[in-house]
Amino acid sequence: MNLFNSTKRFFTTYLAKEAKYGAHNYKPLPVVLNRGIGPYLFDINNKKYFDFLSAYSAVNQGHCHPRLINVITNQVTKLTLTSRAFYNDKLGEYEEFMCNTFGFDKLLPMNTGVEAAETAVKLARKWGYEIKKIKENEAVILFPEGNFWGRSIAAISASIDPSSFENYGPFVPNFEK
Repeated sequence: MNLFNSTKRFFTTYLAKEAKYGAHNYKPLPVVLNRGIGPYLFDINNKKYFDFLSAYSAVNQGHCHPRLINVITNQVTKLTLTSRAFYNDKLGEYEEFMCNTFGFDKLLPMNTGVEAAETAVKLARKWGYEIKKIKENEAVILFPEGNFWGRSIAAISASIDPSSFENYGPFVPNFEK
């Protein structure tokens, strides 16, 4: 078997497995990636790509940065993660640094983008009710058409893409596009 046929077989195997076992909520490009370094990604044939998506900004620092690998490795050998039901020796320092750096009064770190966006909706509504004196349950949140901020019920309530919201209702009220 030549290299082309071998690569083609592996390539189609990866796509076939995702098609068979994965949820079909994305339409990925037909590229099978297997590693990244800095701003680059590499496919199973070692073809090099610029990572312009950065996992939707989750890796905007690049892939496998040695300093981050060392910091992460050092921390997870001590304590991997704590629930917010406890205090830990790092969170307060982080919150202080971010507040001082950006001029914030308070900080609420989030795990995901959709969690952050839903919290922003809550803050906007709370501000509307408490500061603007909007009548209870009448706050309206406006979204630009074509937005995407996740797959939660709130996120798809703001969508105009039928593949995102079809057959998932009822949706969050007072979301207007």
